[in-house]
Amino acid sequence: MTETHGQEPVARRRISVLVVVPLLALALMALFGWGLRNGSDALPSALIGKPVPTFDLPPVLGRAQGFATKDLLRHVSLVNVFASWCVPCRVEHPVFMAFSSTNEVPLYGMNYKDPPEQARAWLDDLGDPYARIGADRDGRAGIEWGVYGVPETYIVAADGTIAYRHVGPVSQAILNDTLLPIVWRLKTSAPQEVSQ
Repeated sequence: MTETHGQEPVARRRISVLVVVPLLALALMALFGWGLRNGSDALPSALIGKPVPTFDLPPVLGRAQGFATKDLLRHVSLVNVFASWCVPCRVEHPVFMAFSSTNEVPLYGMNYKDPPEQARAWLDDLGDPYARIGADRDGRAGIEWGVYGVPETYIVAADGTIAYRHVGPVSQAILNDTLLPIVWRLKTSAPQEVSQ
């Protein structure tokens, strides 16, 4: 009788492990699946509705103008954070090249943690859709903006507040169905836009 009692807890522990481990694995898979379906743009941003951070970035190597907070005032605009080493950035780049030719709103670029020569070569090879582009070589401006990773795209209202943030590559569908309706709403509700 003593042997039976000594073996029962061991058997119960084995059964418990055999049940708990698969349940944990299923829970992790469900969480991973939820993350894939809901997209990375669902990450929260504490800056929505708040003024853009104060920044003043030098131009990317080979470009004449940098990018600063003052460039985002008095008009609705898009800000795209990208890097030459970012594969999804390469995927979204043709969308921004086509968008820049529409003159809908200015598209500004923040080149994130890129070696100067690589950033220059990337823009020279793929094209430069940006009205202004700044080199955030140390990532400090990206931290101030709350950047999780590249690419990220922000919509900035005419009063200089961040209206929307998209994490991940921008496809034509995302541009048409999500970003542009927000841009149009902001443009119609904004005071008369003034060119800089």
